[in-house]
Amino acid sequence: MRNVARWVLGLSMVFAGVSHLFWARREFQAQVPDWAAETTGLGKDGIVVASGVAEVMLGGALVALPASRSRVGAILAAFFIAVFPGNIEQYTKRRDGFGLDTDTKRLVRLFFQPVLIAWAWWSTRTR
Repeated sequence: MRNVARWVLGLSMVFAGVSHLFWARREFQAQVPDWAAETTGLGKDGIVVASGVAEVMLGGALVALPASRSRVGAILAAFFIAVFPGNIEQYTKRRDGFGLDTDTKRLVRLFFQPVLIAWAWWSTRTR
């Protein structure tokens, strides 16, 4: 069951990463905190592209490097923690994106981030 969950997560990450790079760039920009765009010097689009590349690499590693799965899972869990401020900012600044066009939808989305963190951690544990 863990392998299936790891594969599903890995393929989902690759899909999400590719969408960052092509058809959903503007949607993802709604989740980039203003302070992150300003302090990194990358701007919102640069952060979306960088995070998309990271997601493709992490998703691919989950599938292609099963011997390193626990390390990749820990890195992915940390990645999900690192991007969580973007979800909070989308909620607090009432930014629409991906159909999250109400405060309730944006709030509910916040509760899925811990699920992703747990999924990354659980699906890549060896025991």
